[in-house]
Amino acid sequence: MVSRTDIEAVEEANTAFYEAMEQGDFDALSALWLEDEISCVHPGWPVLTGRGEVLRSYALIMSHTDYIQFFLTDTKVSVLGDTALVTCTENILSGGPAEDGGELGPLVGQLVVATNVFIRTSGGWRLWSHHGSPVLTESDEDEDEASD
Repeated sequence: MVSRTDIEAVEEANTAFYEAMEQGDFDALSALWLEDEISCVHPGWPVLTGRGEVLRSYALIMSHTDYIQFFLTDTKVSVLGDTALVTCTENILSGGPAEDGGELGPLVGQLVVATNVFIRTSGGWRLWSHHGSPVLTESDEDEDEASD
């Protein structure tokens, strides 16, 4: 039987992952990942494997994103032994650098469904894998139908 404490601890680790991204805290983000073989799929990217490749991708994203905020919905946590699965919808609001020296470029919204797999370690729950897939919106479908 899974204890409420396990579910709460996984929820906290999942929240910490997104907060580290929002704050641009690469050290905090790095500490959340396992030291072992890990994997990551960002929306539209190929599968990234290995700690170096995965963490480089986050460093790249953070260096090119001046603002990002995640509003998580539909979050579900399942724990089986020392493995936990979190699924959620990432409602993302982000903005990059302004083109002519302004403070922030235009804000863009995006929906991504994500699966995060955590492993229980002596130091707490750590990410083993993150997979994000873009959600096709109605306007995207309408544009596809219009081009047929």
